[in-house]
Amino acid sequence: MDFFNPAYATPLVSLALLWTVAVVTPGPNFFNTARLAASCSRRHGVMTSAGVSTGTMIWGLAGGLGIKSLFTAAPMLYLAFKIIGGCYLIYLGLKLFKRAAPDVDQSLLPDGPRRSLFCAWRLGLLGNLSNPKAALFVATIFASTMPPAPSPMLLTLAVITMASLSFSWYTSVALVFSSARMTHLYSRSRKWLDRVAGGCYVLFGAHLVANR
Repeated sequence: MDFFNPAYATPLVSLALLWTVAVVTPGPNFFNTARLAASCSRRHGVMTSAGVSTGTMIWGLAGGLGIKSLFTAAPMLYLAFKIIGGCYLIYLGLKLFKRAAPDVDQSLLPDGPRRSLFCAWRLGLLGNLSNPKAALFVATIFASTMPPAPSPMLLTLAVITMASLSFSWYTSVALVFSSARMTHLYSRSRKWLDRVAGGCYVLFGAHLVANR
């Protein structure tokens, strides 16, 4: 069994460094995790980070299977992914703007403790999968750090490394934003924070749709 093959160390360390930089850069995944941790509970934030990690595993497997080559060969498929993902992010942003409006009945919106843990996981997953640029970035990382013909074990370890880093970072975000101080801050500034997060979602989504 080549699980402890020393030749794996260099590509895995290089991949881990590049992916760490990508993960800690704020984006939709960060806002999803932080918002649910602050507005719902610590468990909701952790489940969101689990959903993000699940999406990371999917993109990692896609990167290992050469999705960059697929998108290059079928540019219309990539365009479709971008438009769908961008529209989903815009939808999330507009939904937050609607919730932040002063005349909206908060009891009609599926937030707070009423949101199920599965819903939090699904939001994390869909938020991650809605950005096809993540697939291209993962594919680029694989191309620049993996050998020309990586073994299935090396690809498996690479995906596990990426998913573990994603889960560790976003769980840390969930723990920070679920603290009593952050929860109190969110409850006092919820309207404006939701508008900021909603604006970020709309900008991310519009960027995906507009940049072809």
